[in-house]
Amino acid sequence: MTTAASTTSSDKIDKSQAPWRRGLRRFKRNKLALVGVTIIVFFLLFCFVGPLFWQTDQVHTDLKSAMLPPGSPGHPLGTNDLGYDVLGRLMQGGQISILIGLAAGVLATGIGTLWGAIAGYVGGATDTIMMRVVDAGIAIPATFLLLILSTILQPSVGLMILVIGLVSWLVPARLVRAESISLKSREYVMAIRAMGGTHSRAVLKHIVPNTVGTIVVNATFQVADAILLVAYVSFLGMGLQAPATDWGAMLTGGMTYTYSGAWWLIFPAGICIVLTVVAFNAIGDGLRDFFDVKGV
Repeated sequence: MTTAASTTSSDKIDKSQAPWRRGLRRFKRNKLALVGVTIIVFFLLFCFVGPLFWQTDQVHTDLKSAMLPPGSPGHPLGTNDLGYDVLGRLMQGGQISILIGLAAGVLATGIGTLWGAIAGYVGGATDTIMMRVVDAGIAIPATFLLLILSTILQPSVGLMILVIGLVSWLVPARLVRAESISLKSREYVMAIRAMGGTHSRAVLKHIVPNTVGTIVVNATFQVADAILLVAYVSFLGMGLQAPATDWGAMLTGGMTYTYSGAWWLIFPAGICIVLTVVAFNAIGDGLRDFFDVKGV
């Protein structure tokens, strides 16, 4: 009897964990997603742990050591026109690019999730007005808004996180709104309303948690887009002021020496941007497989 009871209990546990196991199995089958995770982990260690082992001066210029090629003593990736070590600058620039990307992506996803969930749940005129705001925002290029604000305000990490987050929430709002419209007619949501539950409880406890798959997948794409936006603005010379830098600003500085053969001022930063953005997109594709309830 004890053996039969334990077997039944283990079967229940296996069945309750089956969706997550199937999702994890599908994620593992996505080789690009696994490569993406590896790349992101590498860059996190490289940018945030690397400076503890490779300490360089990224504040004071050293013109005597300017424009050293890769392989120079003490400078594996050479130096730039101000004598800054390129390897150390990649670490510093990566910290800012990844930090802004992650923070802005989370902010955009949070705002878009609440906006879309409320619009879809309430419906009617409220939904129409809220979604017209979204449509109007999508019609205005985010890069254009960033450039305008950069000319008016002094760029800083906090400001760029806020601005990028406030111009990037529109797409997740539309996605979550579509999910919310479908979920609000489910039995458990209607039961909450019948029992006198508040609208905020229905949205926060039932609508939003059941759109977690859409939210998480889109969040990875939002992070990738935010990193690209930072690179765009910095490449156009409207990013953070020196000595602070990011990968886009490094590209801008390197473009001045395009025809002088100083490839080490362009390619390392460019490769970092491309690999990071592609990795986040690959992870997003893998997470889509993970949350795919129809998958096998």
